[in-house]
Amino acid sequence: MKQLWKDFKAFALRGVVLDLAVAVVIGAAFKAIVDSFVNDVFTPIVAALFGKPDFTDLGLTLRHCAPAAKAAKSCRQSVVHYGNFLTQITNFVIVAAAVFVMIKAFERLRTLRLLAVETGEVPVAVDEVTLLTEIRDLLREQASE
Repeated sequence: MKQLWKDFKAFALRGVVLDLAVAVVIGAAFKAIVDSFVNDVFTPIVAALFGKPDFTDLGLTLRHCAPAAKAAKSCRQSVVHYGNFLTQITNFVIVAAAVFVMIKAFERLRTLRLLAVETGEVPVAVDEVTLLTEIRDLLREQASE
């Protein structure tokens, strides 16, 4: 039992697992942002363009019931509710586009940083010993002048 606990603790505290936990939390927050965008920005635009504020009401009735049977609830209509599926596809496309843009921006910044370091435009981080040595040498030069 102790070995099992030790193995579980080693697994749970690995960097990859912690990174995954952070990714899940950030993903949940990102989902809230995307949901807000879809519900508060995208859906009103769709409503203005197409007259329907949401796709979830869309469906295809395969079997119709007579009005009297509907009132008696003796007939069950067969309806394919494809509107909710369209809403989920819309959410997916928005999330995928946002992730794509973020990854492209990150790759662009990383490429620019690598180019700047290679060309010498951005100084590479210097450790304290090297920095203190350079200051000492500059002070010696000024004192000897």
